[in-house]
Amino acid sequence: MIEARRRRFMAEINVIPLVDVVLVLLIIFMVTAPMLYRGLDITLPRSTTNTIKPEERVVLTIERDRTIYLDKNPVPLGQLQQRLTALHRKSPEVSVLLRADRDVPYGTVVQVMDGIKKAGIDKLGMVTDPVFEERVPRKSESHDDRNPR
Repeated sequence: MIEARRRRFMAEINVIPLVDVVLVLLIIFMVTAPMLYRGLDITLPRSTTNTIKPEERVVLTIERDRTIYLDKNPVPLGQLQQRLTALHRKSPEVSVLLRADRDVPYGTVVQVMDGIKKAGIDKLGMVTDPVFEERVPRKSESHDDRNPR
């Protein structure tokens, strides 16, 4: 009877060696996976003309005090259209990204946008900050003391 108590089997599984093996396999796959991707070895022909032209972007910033910057260079409002026209002549496919402080009067922003269009630039983008969605209760969810459910 004493021997029966001593011969009990351990019912627990030792997971530490399993975790060690899994971590080693993970490291091996992490090291070898980037090496597995290979493109085809070809020699591309040479060309004197580039068929893909990078798009030129200019950032136009209007600060709260109505100071206008064209790629970090201050520009008076009177000279803005001239500079944009010269930029459009140099690169006809130029696009303008407009960043305006939210406290800038609407009329100033429209005046700058008008100058961009008069310069012949068709690609105009407005830069904004993303809005974090706040949950607004719907009319059906709002609490009304007069109409209990």
